Amino acid sequence: MSVRDSDTDPAFQKAGQSLTLDAITHRFGSATAVDDVTLDIRAGELVSLLGPSGCGKTTLLRIVAGFINQTMGRVIIGGTPIDDLPPNRRSVGIVFQNYALFPHLTVADNIAYGLAARGTDRAAQRVRVEEMLALVQMHRFADRYPRQLSGGQQQRIALARALAVQPRILLLDEPFAALDKNLRLDMQIEIKRIQKMSGITAVMVTHDQEEALGMSDRIAVLSQGRLEQFGTPSQIYDRPETLFVNTFVGTSNLLPGHLESSDATSCAVRLDDGLRLVLPRSAEKIVPGTAVLVSVRPDNLVFVDGGEGLAGQVELGMPLGTTIVHEIVTASGRTLKVSSARSAGAQPLASGTPIRVVPASLDAVQIFPAPKP
Repeated sequence: MSVRDSDTDPAFQKAGQSLTLDAITHRFGSATAVDDVTLDIRAGELVSLLGPSGCGKTTLLRIVAGFINQTMGRVIIGGTPIDDLPPNRRSVGIVFQNYALFPHLTVADNIAYGLAARGTDRAAQRVRVEEMLALVQMHRFADRYPRQLSGGQQQRIALARALAVQPRILLLDEPFAALDKNLRLDMQIEIKRIQKMSGITAVMVTHDQEEALGMSDRIAVLSQGRLEQFGTPSQIYDRPETLFVNTFVGTSNLLPGHLESSDATSCAVRLDDGLRLVLPRSAEKIVPGTAVLVSVRPDNLVFVDGGEGLAGQVELGMPLGTTIVHEIVTASGRTLKVSSARSAGAQPLASGTPIRVVPASLDAVQIFPAPKP
């Protein structure tokens, strides 16, 4: 195989490189958009920046791309700081939310655009375009224009264009926002496949928690410019480190109470509704007697017979495909959601049905200090 072939064949494409955001802070006037964020992203990872609007995730993406010069901190790719480099010299590929394809260029010419801008000869351009069309499975559409493509097809071409120049980092800015719900899952799987095949390091901005949990190797959860937690999807969902992460990622029932005791292996919590829970973990950062919020996800609450459990009654039941969601009201008037698997023909409990619920797994119950009023 020639040097040129090995440089252009996706099978021999250089793997993505590591990306470090070192104590990044950025201010717009007196407003702090990003507040001392540090992330070490490994080569070949897909990392999501997850959070609500205004949390700083898009600002971070634009800082990596070089569109914004951060107030403080460093951006390091492959061990080398790139802060002094303009966007066109950072070797960073970007797929924008609206894809930003050139409407007057064919699919093939769109993919070749970045190569032509870099002075790549026409023969090498054609070879690379063919490889990218094969990678995104769009060979049949090479001569079409963007207006002749569906949203998902446009997204594939935008991705092929970004990868054609062999960037060290791929940035994805809300890549599925313009797609309808039925197409999103297919394209999430497709982009994950392409990212793994190419070996590229990818950073994706999203506010969609399911999208982040399903696609990411690791997730950085942001709130008001600060990094709340950086971990694997299972760590973020099963072991949230802050109350914000717990409530933003997934659905939770929050039950007020107070910490009765804590030792090296367990802690006891008394809920305001009367139920006492002994959790199989220490609450070492919380002083006994402190007001707490206990978080139980809807799928971790089960109905029980007898005198144990949290008493209440069914307010409403909704069958949602393979699950049934009940909204219940406790004796103190607190509203909880209970989600359970639905067997064929099963119907929700009738409104007004007296019930009792308990956590199915105490290990999955989370405890946080109650916010100060």
